[in-house]
Amino acid sequence: MKSFKEIYRTSENKIAGIAAAPGIIIGEAYLYTKEKLQISKADIDDIGKAKNDLTEAIAKSKKELNKIFAVAREKMDEVRAAIFEAQLMILDDPILLNEIISRVEQERKSPEYIVDDEISKYQSKMILSHEAYMKERALDIEDIKQRIIRNLQKRRWESKIEHNVIVISENLTPADTILLSRNKVLAFVTDHGGVTSHAAIISRSLNIPAVVGTHNSTTQIKDGDEIIVDGFYGYVIYKPSQEQKDFFIEKRKRLLDLQKELEELKDEKAVTKDGREIKLLANVDVSGEIEMVITSGASGIGLYRSEQILNELGEFPNEEEQTTIYSKLSSRIYPDQITIRVFDIGGDKFRFLDFEEPNPFLGLRGIRLLLENPAMFKTQVRAILKSSTNKNVKMMLPMVSTLREIRESKKIIETCKKELKSEKIKFDEDIEVGIMIEVPSAAVMARDFSKEVDFVSIGTNDLVQYLMAVDRGNDLVSELYQEFSPVVINTLKHIIDETKKSKKPVSLCGEMAADTLAMPLLIGLGLDSLSMSPSTIPYAKRIIRSCDYKKAKRLAAQSLKLQSEEEVKATIEDFFNKNKITRTRQII
Repeated sequence: MKSFKEIYRTSENKIAGIAAAPGIIIGEAYLYTKEKLQISKADIDDIGKAKNDLTEAIAKSKKELNKIFAVAREKMDEVRAAIFEAQLMILDDPILLNEIISRVEQERKSPEYIVDDEISKYQSKMILSHEAYMKERALDIEDIKQRIIRNLQKRRWESKIEHNVIVISENLTPADTILLSRNKVLAFVTDHGGVTSHAAIISRSLNIPAVVGTHNSTTQIKDGDEIIVDGFYGYVIYKPSQEQKDFFIEKRKRLLDLQKELEELKDEKAVTKDGREIKLLANVDVSGEIEMVITSGASGIGLYRSEQILNELGEFPNEEEQTTIYSKLSSRIYPDQITIRVFDIGGDKFRFLDFEEPNPFLGLRGIRLLLENPAMFKTQVRAILKSSTNKNVKMMLPMVSTLREIRESKKIIETCKKELKSEKIKFDEDIEVGIMIEVPSAAVMARDFSKEVDFVSIGTNDLVQYLMAVDRGNDLVSELYQEFSPVVINTLKHIIDETKKSKKPVSLCGEMAADTLAMPLLIGLGLDSLSMSPSTIPYAKRIIRSCDYKKAKRLAAQSLKLQSEEEVKATIEDFFNKNKITRTRQII
């Protein structure tokens, strides 16, 4: 049988996309298209009737979304279901609704035209944004716009799915995804969208495999075609040959067998064959993933991305709301620890502040933005402190580039502690505060920076981007984003060694930690722990338990002398083969 690489390299019937939700599915394609609504710009005579029709259409749209919200709450956790609550808030926005009514009165045009034109203005601003998140949210607003117009035209949403199918569509709104999931849907494939799209988030929550951002799946695939969806790697194969089908049937079987084997390792420690323990922690985006953390066998949460709360809720939660979220996480993970990263807003993440920057990646982001907005920062710090009574909460500062930023942040934390003491509110007075090293200045000064804090975590996603001077989201230069570049490896070694001179623990929490190829190298470089997506932890544990630390150290020493990424990768592949360690990627 051909290898994984050969299957994809030689397949002319494959479509590449973005892996949004894991899984392998073989099934029949169903092309899902929504009826294109024709918008009338007709003049109106009866303004009263037009306003009444608009009020009824908005009320009906709210009713529909409330039903979908109820279904979402049944199927998903509260935080992710809040996607629909945020949409309902748009339908209650008095500024938007008053503007639509005012325009109907003044322009005397059909309500559907005014609704389309007015809401499209908001979408245009979002689509022109530098940020992927904002572009994704434009699609959510499209759903609201189309819903109101459809109700003005007295049309109904219909689904004709009658048996198990793979849904192929240009894009899917959150409502589409929830409603289609009630039918017999095996997987989702879309032309547009990314991993931050709400459709992708919902797919992961519902364990429905998904590949998004394929660009041309709806033109390449026909209704009824047999297709294969690989949600691990982001590929779709249409009209597969028997050889391709056999390969993926076997792949699914091996995956199921592996999952059974990994379940047995859940309560085992990640210890190398010669006795070095590596702590495996989980990266968590939203509180709903906590069950995955527990079932994965993680030793705690190494990175809780608190800014995802803003993305899910669409607004800044107040101090009490944040305290509730963090306290629940702390209690649920106890006695293990949770590291809460304070809001890392800016760059490629949605900024909730009303300003534009010509180069957001080098602008006001991470800790810079929080220090410029101390009230916002203090609200979050107080909430984290108030949630720390179990003494298992840590706090982490993102995008630190100067010692001044660390010291200013520590002053604010101390101020918050004094306030809580005066208010007689309990908290962990010895809470640990750490930093993420993800820019070259922090990497170079790792020893001095680490002396100021209790722990260090390396964020490779941004570190690689800034070291290589490459936007990881830009297809034109994506090949220069090299995690295995000797530049990156030597920088990691410098950070680890310099931090250990300060006698502080050092972890790595970027995507590199979840790359099975990188694991022996990272162990050999001397890391104390790795933090990754919960689903990767069982595979990481399997590899670590198959490794010899002394051999991993020799691998790292050898890799540090190489001059290209290709040489480093080949050397690590050779390590796996010589030591007869099976890589997860070779299995799935």
